Amino acid sequence: MEPGNGSGRVVPLLETARLRLRAFTPADLDGHAAMLGDPDVMRFVGGEPANREETWRKMLGNPGLWQFLGYGYWAVERRSDGVLLGQVGFADFKRDLEPSIENIPEVGWMFAPWAQGQGYATEAVSAALRWGDETLGGEFVAIIDPRNNASMRLARRLGFHQEAGTLYHEDPILIFRRPASPAAAAASTATAAGRTTAA
Repeated sequence: MEPGNGSGRVVPLLETARLRLRAFTPADLDGHAAMLGDPDVMRFVGGEPANREETWRKMLGNPGLWQFLGYGYWAVERRSDGVLLGQVGFADFKRDLEPSIENIPEVGWMFAPWAQGQGYATEAVSAALRWGDETLGGEFVAIIDPRNNASMRLARRLGFHQEAGTLYHEDPILIFRRPASPAAAAASTATAAGRTTAA
């Protein structure tokens, strides 16, 4: 576990064979700004490339996710050299969508172009989902631009299925849903049973 950037909430440290998922720090600004400033990265997330100031504002919002919701985004770095590759995590952005996905943890991921195609996204999102299954339980959703074939393949590989097509900010978007894992469902049932017994 590691400090959550002064939020008062501890951001869990997750490690995989090649990656470390950790709390964002101020030192990540320039690397993160390079990613968010890349048009190829931003074209599928409904936004224009961000400058350094805008990136800083986005980073400042992440401790709020952990503080308010108990989940948020991790910075993803390569364990071998500490290079920042991207971000992955959960959020509830209260999106104005129909059907609504409010109050369901929304999984998101983003990686620098030079870090794509090497299995890093699969490794990082899998680690985040394992943590989500163990800690949050329940189902997860993801919204994906219909042109983003790579993200749709990743979502399906990790157990998401396409549920609906809709509009978000007047642009087409696809909603993917991943049911609660059997382990998460069993843990939720056991917890509920324990509460009933205690009552």
